[in-house]
Amino acid sequence: MAIFEYKAVTSAGRVMSGTVEADSPEDAEATLRGMALSVRSVARAAPPKPRTPIGRSEFILFNQQLASIARAGIPLERSLRELAGEVGSRRMRGLIEGIADDLEAGKGIEEAFAARRRHFPPLYGRIVSAGVQTGRLGEMLTSLNRHLEVAGQTRRIVWEAVSYPLVVLALAAVVMTVLFRWIAPRFGAIFDAFDAELPGITRLCLSMSHHVLAFWGSVVGLILVGVFARLLLRTFPAGRRFTEALFMGLPVLGRIYRATVLARLAEAMATLISAGTDMPACLRLGADATGSETLRAEAEDLARGVEAGQDLGELIRPGKVIPGMFLYSMRLGAQRNELADNLHGLAEMYAGQARANQGRLHGALMPLLLIVVGAIVALMVTAMFLPLTSLIGTMQGR
Repeated sequence: MAIFEYKAVTSAGRVMSGTVEADSPEDAEATLRGMALSVRSVARAAPPKPRTPIGRSEFILFNQQLASIARAGIPLERSLRELAGEVGSRRMRGLIEGIADDLEAGKGIEEAFAARRRHFPPLYGRIVSAGVQTGRLGEMLTSLNRHLEVAGQTRRIVWEAVSYPLVVLALAAVVMTVLFRWIAPRFGAIFDAFDAELPGITRLCLSMSHHVLAFWGSVVGLILVGVFARLLLRTFPAGRRFTEALFMGLPVLGRIYRATVLARLAEAMATLISAGTDMPACLRLGADATGSETLRAEAEDLARGVEAGQDLGELIRPGKVIPGMFLYSMRLGAQRNELADNLHGLAEMYAGQARANQGRLHGALMPLLLIVVGAIVALMVTAMFLPLTSLIGTMQGR
């Protein structure tokens, strides 16, 4: 059955509107007439907008508060009830109260959070469950907050690294458009008035000025095709891996992306190791937390190797994302019973690499922008003023 919106008039002449459930518009009208309503219009209702996950800052605040209450020794169900009364967001309050209701009804912690996995990180239920079982809930939640902060920082690094070249290109495009769309045609009108013979570079610039709009139209078309292809490729794993491979192949941006993904993997695995998760599940869940399809495939291969009885040392081999040094450091940490600390160190190292590469990108692009824009302006000035010097010389000869 479908939902239909209607407008109708009651027997008293009052206009009313609402929704009714029916198999077809005709059935909806029959239902309304059975309610003694005079139907004016019936139309299928638009599908409800999908609910979106809670905001990152909102979740981090909730997690910090829950960690503080848990450290005070208050039971989880009571902690959630207390938090629900303090949260200002109605949506967040409903989620917390729903989880508390499930726990009080006898459901497991992971089950309660899994039922709301669209709103909470994939690791959350497992981390909370491990914290309750070991009596270290406050510590586990604090560790998870650190993971979320690292993930947020690395995502910002990638976004800034991608947006900065786009801003640089946009500025260069504005300068080129102004020069070729408005400046060059005015000089062209002057040259036409004097019927001057123009140098090749001047003719080239004037010809380019006549095709600026067509050029940018083609650029916009290519961008739209690229966006459509990107959306299409995101619908299946092989497409996502192909997109990732292209991005990682870029000179500097690829290194930044790879470093941020490894930082998120290391921090997620450190959190899971602290929660007592076994290595295969740690690899799989940590890769899921990064959102990288290529990393998921590599982590799955490693997890299967561990399940088959192979040592991490036997699995050390260069991958597209996970380097051998990452696994070597994990192996040493496991041997020394310092795996979580080693993974935290790896996360900091890769986040530092991403920031360093981002700084190099910013430092290289600004001079490049100045050189490109300067070359375009110099070309335009030369092209426009060469004929003027000839015209001035001809007029002085007369």
